[in-house]
Amino acid sequence: MAQLGFIGLGIMGRPMIGHLLAAGNKVNVYDVNTEAVKEVVAKGAVAKASSKDVASVSDVIIVMVPDTPDVEEVLFGKDGVAKGVKSGSIVVDMSSISPIATKEFAGKLEAMGVEMLDAPVSGGQVGAEKAILSIMVGGKPEIFERIKPYFALMGKNIVLIGDHGAGQTCKVANQIAVAVNIIGTAEALAFASKAGADPAKVREALMGGLASSRIMELHGERMIKRTFQPGFRIRLHQKDLNLALQSARSLHMSIPATALAQEMFNAVAARDGLDLDHSAMVLAIEELANHPVA
Repeated sequence: MAQLGFIGLGIMGRPMIGHLLAAGNKVNVYDVNTEAVKEVVAKGAVAKASSKDVASVSDVIIVMVPDTPDVEEVLFGKDGVAKGVKSGSIVVDMSSISPIATKEFAGKLEAMGVEMLDAPVSGGQVGAEKAILSIMVGGKPEIFERIKPYFALMGKNIVLIGDHGAGQTCKVANQIAVAVNIIGTAEALAFASKAGADPAKVREALMGGLASSRIMELHGERMIKRTFQPGFRIRLHQKDLNLALQSARSLHMSIPATALAQEMFNAVAARDGLDLDHSAMVLAIEELANHPVA
């Protein structure tokens, strides 16, 4: 059985490691958050002192950190993966980062005899905890097939999109669709509430028609119940939308609904809401309506 490494023990990483351990895998872990490390060690993981140390004893190294600079530091920093990785190993980046940077990272690792997959996920904390994440993969088909059994322990909808960077491109597209869906759900519930209808009953009715969606199901309920503790933080969704807007400019195309969603997130961020769940976009809509959903 392969030795697995996992770097990044956030609200997504910890439950993902739990599923790998529950299947009988040995998982070497590292994170600067020592409390998170203790939590997964208690479940059977093996703590290492650095990303370099994880790589030196692992055949497959999974990375799950917030942003492009974080991935670069984990891979190529002073005590990064590149300093300890063995030729023939596989790096699987499950973070959500720049597709362009992903291609560069894959090229640098390949020159060292190391394969890479980009495999960002969708489904949030709930998806990670229930092992029902959607996993969007970029890389070589033969490497994908070798890692797919591990993906299957963490997710359900696992798709090889294309070559290096294609998984990240798909994730950016996902974040566009999610953001626009959140703003539509927030506007619909705010409108219904201000017009005098019970938003909970409206949501119930909409769930049976064409307006039904996972956003309406999960985040519509959050908006009504005011449960904005993060499953996916606004600051992280803003990071992804920045990637979308930057990429759209490079492609000479307009994505106006995405730009509007980013401005709504900016409005919530201005109220110290960066670390709220992204469903809290409804707070900006409520302010414009001068009326709460709940």
